[in-house]
Amino acid sequence: MKKIILFFVIAINLLQAQGIKIKGSDTVLALSQEEAEAYNKKSKANVSVTGGGTGVGLAALVDGTTDIAAASRRIKLEEKMKLQEAGKKFKEVVIARDALSVIVHPSNKVSQLTREQLEGIFTGKITNWKEVGGEDLKIVVYSRETSSGTYEFFKEIVLLRKNFSSSVLAMPATGAIVQSVSQTKGAIGYIGIAYLEKTIKPIKVSFNQGKTYVEPSVKTAKAGTYPILRPLYYYYLAKDESKVKPFIDFILSAQGQALAVQGGYISAK
Repeated sequence: MKKIILFFVIAINLLQAQGIKIKGSDTVLALSQEEAEAYNKKSKANVSVTGGGTGVGLAALVDGTTDIAAASRRIKLEEKMKLQEAGKKFKEVVIARDALSVIVHPSNKVSQLTREQLEGIFTGKITNWKEVGGEDLKIVVYSRETSSGTYEFFKEIVLLRKNFSSSVLAMPATGAIVQSVSQTKGAIGYIGIAYLEKTIKPIKVSFNQGKTYVEPSVKTAKAGTYPILRPLYYYYLAKDESKVKPFIDFILSAQGQALAVQGGYISAK
């Protein structure tokens, strides 16, 4: 009896070892979980997903503790160098796209901001909502942590690589930003479009100095009119291609992309 139990324990461990591990971007987390659940049911596979941030996922790819690194930004030069130094060749694939959305408390009368105003708010030059047409109320700024790809992307595209204010409150996950903004009247933050819900208000943004303002939506993202649009990536080692490609092919299939759209993301194609 003990031998039979031991056999099953070994068999289960072997199956788990053959599974696919995905780690990284919090923005991609919900998408990866949905895709993994559908793929596991379809193929009886064992795809497991955890978050932690883009930087964490890519670091895990370097040290060999994940099969796929989920990322909401392109891999950095220093990350490429670490993989190269370790003798690891990697591959990149775009699995979906995202409209990065600026959010405020639902009671906030401000419904639109220019890129320049957003830069002022997140760098600390603008500290009161009355400075951008709102009421006399202190602005409370929420951001992701520095290991987040969303943080990096927002800094590059919206702040033009200027530093965030030291007063900005760093949150460990997208859900924490949603919760904080929904509970703080003067709050502002940014999240992936798939995380929008009724407890927060997305605002329109202008990247042409106020000539046109565009709201974040799947429609405006597909049309290319929303300015804060980004690809979402998977990175994996070339040696693991035979292991991970069936799952990635599923994500890029009609069924997989339909799941992405249903989840609030924009199709990769």
